[in-house]
Amino acid sequence: MPEPHLSARIVLTTTSNADEAALIARTLVEERLAACASLIPAVESVYHWEGQIETSTEALLLLKTGPEQLAALESRLRELHSYQVPEFLVLDVESGSHPYLEWLHASLRKPAVLAPAPARSGPA
Repeated sequence: MPEPHLSARIVLTTTSNADEAALIARTLVEERLAACASLIPAVESVYHWEGQIETSTEALLLLKTGPEQLAALESRLRELHSYQVPEFLVLDVESGSHPYLEWLHASLRKPAVLAPAPARSGPA
């Protein structure tokens, strides 16, 4: 079991196509809501929708993140997604390599902003 401070989650979501998945993936990684997004460009989905059984070819995203990012990740995914009811399934990661989990958490941290240098009064 991972150390509590290194726990991880995998979020599953499907999109209408690989282009939408790539845009969502890039945005979520850039915004540090996901450390990594793996895109599977074509999966066949069979599901109930509005009283009918539907079949669609979709793209699948596997989003690797931490538990602290889940609420913001879900909210942002809803904003970016074209579906009325986007899939958002969270899997708890039972175990993972320590170096990978450290990298995952480091990737989710916002870079430190350097404070401006104090103004100088006089020659250096």
